[in-house]
Amino acid sequence: MDTKQPEAGSDVMVRMRGVTKAFGENVVLRELDLDVAPGEKVVIIGPSGSGKTTILRVAMTLERPNAGTVEIDGRHLYHQEKNGKLVPASEKHIRTVRSDVSMVFQHFNLFPHMTALENVTLAPIKVLGMGKDEAQHQAVELLASVGLGDKTTHRPSELSGGQKQRVAIARSLAINPKVMCFDEVTSALDPELVGEVLGVLRKLAEEGQMTMMLVTHEMGFASEMADRVVMFDHGRILEDGPPSQIFKQPAHERTKAFLKAVLRH
Repeated sequence: MDTKQPEAGSDVMVRMRGVTKAFGENVVLRELDLDVAPGEKVVIIGPSGSGKTTILRVAMTLERPNAGTVEIDGRHLYHQEKNGKLVPASEKHIRTVRSDVSMVFQHFNLFPHMTALENVTLAPIKVLGMGKDEAQHQAVELLASVGLGDKTTHRPSELSGGQKQRVAIARSLAINPKVMCFDEVTSALDPELVGEVLGVLRKLAEEGQMTMMLVTHEMGFASEMADRVVMFDHGRILEDGPPSQIFKQPAHERTKAFLKAVLRH
């Protein structure tokens, strides 16, 4: 397979080597090798159950791999070097490295009893040790940047699905991560609300130098904003290349069949 991954020796923001993850007998990641360059926007596509979301969850430490290594900005996530050997990392080390990664989920995961402002200030105060005034000032700016400057005092029950997801994006940005993971962030939304969330993601992709890894079924959006598209199936990468190649001239028959089925809907 001819992949379009960063060349050896180049700066790599996310590096996965031999990552395997199984749930019982179900192996969802099979010796995965994946590199994502700093600032790169990588979209992961593939059928349901192919392991796409697990890639993000491993990077976020929500699922620990059974084998392999993960590095974030040159630092091992699940391992530490001791006496020239890699050994399992301490929880403190894992938390430190993980703080460079943030994730936006399919179902928002906002705290229902907190306002939009409180949801966005919580992590900077608790995780980063930021002062309350500074955290609130930042949260107001972030909420304004996603078009919710007038919703700071609203609780999730008072917001539409699209507004909740935009609060979730602002919350993830609040810890100033180096890597942002997005897991099907529009799939739980009514069709008319999808555009407002994609607009925020498009703005992030265009303006920021942030590394982004996105699992999505929005193929039109993926084709216009991705630097690279990775086709995933049965725990393995089938194809990896620029959107023009994957969407217009896929090399693998499974990719062709998947895109034909998705684009038909």
